[in-house]
Amino acid sequence: MNILIVEDDKVLSLMLHRMIERLGHAIAGSTATGKEAIEFAVTLDCDLILMDIMLEDEIDGILAYSEIRKRNKNIPVIYITGNSDPVNKERAIKEGYHDYIIKPVIFDDLKRSIDELDQ
Repeated sequence: MNILIVEDDKVLSLMLHRMIERLGHAIAGSTATGKEAIEFAVTLDCDLILMDIMLEDEIDGILAYSEIRKRNKNIPVIYITGNSDPVNKERAIKEGYHDYIIKPVIFDDLKRSIDELDQ
């Protein structure tokens, strides 16, 4: 599985890279901005997006995913966020997602979520 990582925290991004590699998956790309997330999802071969909600630019993860879906890209997304705000959760529900993981990310939770997609 080729996975796109969209995370603005450099330490967490590196952790996610390592977790994905440990799970035997490939990194399709990595970015910290919503704008690049949209571009990468459209141009790279991605099977899954790990998406933070709060990103470095004006496009948050939920809006970025909405734009990705508008471009006929039905790539599943797992939101990884430190933001448990119910408003964002409702926005994410409206866009649809595979999973919604609250930080800190635990390896077994990420593994379970990705394994569900492999079935």
